[in-house]
Amino acid sequence: MELLYTFLAIFPIAFISPYIVRQKSTWGWTLALVPAAIFILLLRFVTDVSHGHTEILALNWLPTLDISLMLYIDGLSLLFALIISFIGFLIIIYASGYFHHNNYAGRFYMIVLLFMGAMLGVVLAGNLFTMFVFWELTSFTSYLLIGWNHEKEESRWAALQSLIVTGGGGLALFAGLILMRLIVGSFDIADILSQPELIRSHSFYIPVLILVALGAFTKSAQFPFHFWLPGAMAAPTPVSAYLHSATMVKAGIYLLARLNPVLGGTAEWTTVITLVGGLTMVTGAALALPQNDLKKLLAYTTVSALGMITLLIGLGTSLAIKAAMVFLLVHSLYKGSLFMVAGGIDHAAGTRDVRLLSGLGRLLPFTATAGLLAALSMSGLPPFFGFIGKELVYEANLHAPQWVWILTATGLFANAVNVTVAIVVGIRPFWGQKHEKLGHGHEGPLGLWLGPLIAAAAGLLLGLYPAWVAKPLFSPTVSAILAQDYSVKLKLWHGLNTALLLSFLTILVGILLYVVRANFARIQQRLAVLQPIYPSMLFKNGLNKFLFLSDKATRALQNGNLYVYLITIFSVMAAGLWLQVISSYNINVKIDFHDFNFIDLGIVMLMIVATFMAILTRGRLTAVTALGVIGFGVALIYILHGAPDVAITQLVIETLTVVLFVLILYRFPRFTLLSKKSTRMRDASLAVLVGFMMTSLLLMKNSAESLANISPFFVENSVIKAHGHNIVNVILVDFRGIDTLGEITVLSVAALGVYALLKLKMGAKEK
Repeated sequence: MELLYTFLAIFPIAFISPYIVRQKSTWGWTLALVPAAIFILLLRFVTDVSHGHTEILALNWLPTLDISLMLYIDGLSLLFALIISFIGFLIIIYASGYFHHNNYAGRFYMIVLLFMGAMLGVVLAGNLFTMFVFWELTSFTSYLLIGWNHEKEESRWAALQSLIVTGGGGLALFAGLILMRLIVGSFDIADILSQPELIRSHSFYIPVLILVALGAFTKSAQFPFHFWLPGAMAAPTPVSAYLHSATMVKAGIYLLARLNPVLGGTAEWTTVITLVGGLTMVTGAALALPQNDLKKLLAYTTVSALGMITLLIGLGTSLAIKAAMVFLLVHSLYKGSLFMVAGGIDHAAGTRDVRLLSGLGRLLPFTATAGLLAALSMSGLPPFFGFIGKELVYEANLHAPQWVWILTATGLFANAVNVTVAIVVGIRPFWGQKHEKLGHGHEGPLGLWLGPLIAAAAGLLLGLYPAWVAKPLFSPTVSAILAQDYSVKLKLWHGLNTALLLSFLTILVGILLYVVRANFARIQQRLAVLQPIYPSMLFKNGLNKFLFLSDKATRALQNGNLYVYLITIFSVMAAGLWLQVISSYNINVKIDFHDFNFIDLGIVMLMIVATFMAILTRGRLTAVTALGVIGFGVALIYILHGAPDVAITQLVIETLTVVLFVLILYRFPRFTLLSKKSTRMRDASLAVLVGFMMTSLLLMKNSAESLANISPFFVENSVIKAHGHNIVNVILVDFRGIDTLGEITVLSVAALGVYALLKLKMGAKEK
């Protein structure tokens, strides 16, 4: 349970982190102990998980809804949690150097720790409901992190764009999870994974697949939702390195992998996931080539890498899943390192434009070393872990059940672009003569280069000793995704084969693309005429149109005219009631006069006469009296039919209403006709229609079969559970206590509003 309590401790620590950092800026290093502790605790589960055990740690959260705060630790969740905590540890160290002189560093630590806790909650949650809660928390905290530089319009727009896209996908995901709950009868992941055939054979399977895929695609920046990720590069570099290379964008990947045992294995799954992943992979690679900003280059290749992993999960073969998970770790290490390297370059040179960067190796020796190691891993050269990952990707494509040459060709293109970008970002800025426009930069603080150096060195170390993670980590991960035992073996050298030939060809094509890279900028300029149909522009224009229509609708409906409000409400209600009546084909209205008595008839006739009098009279007091007769008539009906408590309430309210009306109307001018005859006829017709609809529904209700009566429940439990003999009071105070509290709150807020308006008016008069 130590892991569960340490995980929960992230959130209070996050809220006190600004106070910790305020005492001394270098104390930001101490906050790195939080992810370090979680990483160490997670390592304790590696042995058990590698032997096929699944650990479940649970605390009751919402017992009435059968929802627990449950940690579900198997190979898949353990791999993702280790990545999140390890990269999080490096990012907090890096941030201590990046925000060394920033007065708002404490705010950053608070939000990034909240984000870390949310991401750990997503991958460790043993319940889909709790997973969704953390899923939405990642969207909210990432919104705050992306919009960190909130004084800049670019940052605000990037944050809003990411929130809308991922938030919209989150709503789709929630609908899919609810449908899955309806199929299985539980939100628990263990229960869902145990019934794959029930889900795949259900009529809800296609809707669930589409909704879950939308949630995953928006979160992991899949085509056509990929545009929010490059835009999010407006965030500070620690945010880009953490959210957009190693963690948040991998949440959608985790979701697809987690639900692969129950949603995968069908033609629909393979077609949708593979097609979208392939389009994303190619689109991201193509858009990366003309970029000149270091972070934009890394962002578009991240989109491409996410597409590649999604494609492999869509293929669903054991080789593809193995390649996807290995490449997941490969990408997290080299891309996180290169993002931090880009931040170090920007810190020293004051620019991220690659056309102005060269000769920084002597000024930034540690950053240059980290960049070189990460670039070689990204290029897939031996003996780096990236080489093993790239070989596995080619092997999976070559053994795909279909589209072999298409998958291989597109994969080669994406990997070749990786080589090009690795040269541009990790090697070129540090070699050659220093550009004349660069100042005299120097190596940043220890935290600014230690993080990227550790991540890049890890890529080299795992390449030399892949067995360290093969059986202990990747075997249970792939087994969890495939829902069957699978043993992963990793080695650096596979001999002379097709995959090795493709790797050699990838390097050549990547170098060639680097040589001719300047031409892609000109091609991009020529394609500017297609900008209106780019997904990013379609999103922006669509959002503007939506806001325009919302403004028009608000001005039309929320115009401050009470008369318009009433007409709109009653018209919609009448139309809805009419649809309900005509949709009930078997209308069998039964009117039973068995309990009929002349006292009821007399009261009803009196109320009808009073109604017409209130409508037709020109006298103010006569109208008030007529309304009072109607109210008191309703109270008499309550008394005659056994509801004395309700009748007393009605009498009190009606008396107070009559008195207030008399006091107010006495000061008003006499009634006059201010509306046209056509307007009055329309209002009368609408009133008659609403009355007719309500009468029809009541008659239909009386003719329908009665549902189970709940009165006996209240009679039996009022004394036993609520210790009250007045059943009506018990219902209002105990059984419907929250409802009553809500009504009291609404009335209290309304009273405060009226009081504030009166005080405002009195203050204006005094002035």
